[in-house]
Amino acid sequence: MIDRADYSAEAAEADFDEEAIVPDVLAGKRLDQVLAQLYPDLSRNRLQGWIKSGRVLVDGQTVVPKHKVLGGERLRLDMSPDPDQMPYEAENIPLDVVFEDEAIIVINKPAGLVVHPASGNWSGTLLNGLLHHDPALAGVPRAGIVHRLDKETSGLMVVARTLSAQTHLVRQLQARTVSREYAALAHGDVVTDGVVDAPIGRHPSQRTKMAVIPSGREAVTHYFVDRHYVECTLLTCRLETGRTHQIRVHMAHLGHPLIGDQVYGKRRCSNEVLMNFPRQALHARRLGLNHPLSEQSMSWSADVPEDFAQLLRLLDSGNTFNAG
Repeated sequence: MIDRADYSAEAAEADFDEEAIVPDVLAGKRLDQVLAQLYPDLSRNRLQGWIKSGRVLVDGQTVVPKHKVLGGERLRLDMSPDPDQMPYEAENIPLDVVFEDEAIIVINKPAGLVVHPASGNWSGTLLNGLLHHDPALAGVPRAGIVHRLDKETSGLMVVARTLSAQTHLVRQLQARTVSREYAALAHGDVVTDGVVDAPIGRHPSQRTKMAVIPSGREAVTHYFVDRHYVECTLLTCRLETGRTHQIRVHMAHLGHPLIGDQVYGKRRCSNEVLMNFPRQALHARRLGLNHPLSEQSMSWSADVPEDFAQLLRLLDSGNTFNAG
């Protein structure tokens, strides 16, 4: 299954547009059973999906579908339309197409572009641009999108042009045979290469954030030191898994949040250039996979965009030394 948790990851709490109190007579029942009785017009599967994706809060907390209620709890539901079932319009949004054939499209996504419509971003997304680039993508779930990048993360993504290609790519992601490499600039001195093997799940109290929590899903990030700078380190990060905000969460967990990360990287330093960088310094620079039709191994690369490159040039003009 594709991880759906990030469809509403950037939604504010104001997106919860329905409230209810659990009747005392339903005490002891599972939350999904309670919701099914309170909202009989909604399917049990949809309600369970909402619970799993963090669109249901119980006294302000996310829980699992089998959570048993005590009675009297305050429920809040995000009942905004399901992104996969909304009819999206094609929009003429310029796309940097690195490669395309009859099966796939490889895009170099700019920072600032949302990948998939969600609360607060129902238009102007990569999905809308893809529908304009290839109207036939309207017949493929999520317009062929099989993985995504955060809004302010730039870099390479692959899109499937057919349902069979999408299925093939999803299976590769599940089998962890898709290679994804990122350039990342992190606060502080990351002394040596390493790996973070720490489960990631929805933050227990701040639903717009992810966190390393024991009940989270397996998440593994390999990182390699490329260059040390004063107060920061340039890294190469390779994903073994693909959780929401994975690199950002894992580096913050190590005590080295990414430069410019407004969610996980609130760390002071004396370098104003670093403090003023307006987005997380993260770029998906290499992507490798087996072609869905030929099974041939293919890979693509994309240089860091100009804002990231300029930041590195400014750092290079200071006191630096190469790793190793």
